[in-house]
Amino acid sequence: MINLNAPIIPWEGMGGIKLYSHISQFYDTLDKLKESDVLIVKFLIRYQIENSVDLWFNLMNGKLFKITALKDYKGKLFDNIHIGMHIDDVLKIEPSFVYDDFEEVYCSPKGVFIETDPEKHTVLWISVYVKELDNEDFERGNW
Repeated sequence: MINLNAPIIPWEGMGGIKLYSHISQFYDTLDKLKESDVLIVKFLIRYQIENSVDLWFNLMNGKLFKITALKDYKGKLFDNIHIGMHIDDVLKIEPSFVYDDFEEVYCSPKGVFIETDPEKHTVLWISVYVKELDNEDFERGNW
């Protein structure tokens, strides 16, 4: 189901998975997961698919709003940025990333979050998300 070598495409998806997909499309995959692979946070739910991706759904509308590439994901963002890369190299390739002290991630207005290892300063995760994430009624699923 997941192509671990597929490019990471902001506002669209990764691994052959599209943002805005409905949770029902993933029934067969999600049904096989252990309870420890699932995290519910109020109106949001995260499913961790092995060490490849996290799928984040809004429970109010059932839509996939964020996909996070994890350590086994080999695809690249902007054709060059990948898991394990030093953040200084990332910033040379894509200077739009700015560190958010509150969220403790690098954010790009191009639709990407990057979380780094605090000691090694290497990329741990790369997330792409829907444009509506910052909408006032996002949690209510009105998007």
